[in-house]
Amino acid sequence: MKHITDESFEADVINSDKPVLVDFWAEWCGPCKQIAPALEEIAAEMGDDIVITKVNIDENPLSPSKYGVRGIPTLIIFKNGEPAATKIGALPKSKMKEWIESSI
Repeated sequence: MKHITDESFEADVINSDKPVLVDFWAEWCGPCKQIAPALEEIAAEMGDDIVITKVNIDENPLSPSKYGVRGIPTLIIFKNGEPAATKIGALPKSKMKEWIESSI
């Protein structure tokens, strides 16, 4: 799982040739920590189909505000540089994987 910054967002997400899931999170967010292991497992299982990344909203305020992130965790799947699907809040791994598969 790749940690990205406001500076690398365009190169890592917008210009990616694969769909990219961005997990907007923060160190102090309990549900964010709760879904992190599931996201890492999904990244290992689906790495050929989607790139899974994380953006710390406290360290990188520009990207979350640009994409209207108001609550965390917020997961946004980008396809061809555009937001294609959004989920807010913690989900079980099976639901997260279903959502990703139906969105890519």
